[in-house]
Amino acid sequence: MFDIGWSEMLVVGAVALVVIGPKDLPAALRQAGKWMGAVRRMAADFQGQVNEAMREAELDELRREVQNLKSGVSGLADPIRTAGNEVKTLVEAKPEPDAGAQSAPPADVPPPASPSVSSPSAGGAGPAAKPKRAAARKTASEASPPRKAPRKKVESKT
Repeated sequence: MFDIGWSEMLVVGAVALVVIGPKDLPAALRQAGKWMGAVRRMAADFQGQVNEAMREAELDELRREVQNLKSGVSGLADPIRTAGNEVKTLVEAKPEPDAGAQSAPPADVPPPASPSVSSPSAGGAGPAAKPKRAAARKTASEASPPRKAPRKKVESKT
C-alpha cells in the first residue's frame, strides 16, 4: 500500500522524538497504536458487512433460480396432468358394449391366420421343427470362436 522503507521510518522516529520529546513519546505511540487498532476494526466490520451483503445477494439469486426451476418443473407437469385428465374423460365417456352383442371386426382387417405347424403332442415333430434346430446349431457354432491347435515347444540349440 504505502511504500515506506526503514530509512523513512527512522526519519519519522527522529522527528517525533524531537517534536514530542522523549518523555511523552511512549504515550503518543500507545495512542497511535489504539487509533490504528480502531481503524483496523472499522475496516474489518465494513468488509464483513460488504461480504454479508454479497452473500445475501447471492442467496437471493439462488432463491430466484430455485423458484424458476420449481415453476419450470410444475409447468412441465401441467401438460402431463392435462393429458392424463383427457385420457380419463375419454375412457369414462366411451360407451360400453352390450353383454349379449358381439362386435364384428372391421371389414378391412383380415382374420388372424391359424398356425400350420403341428404340435409335438399331435403325433411327432412337424417338418418345420428340423430346420429350426439346424439353424440353432449353425448360429451356436458361428457364435463360438474357432479352436486353435496347441503350439509345440521349440527347443533351441545353443
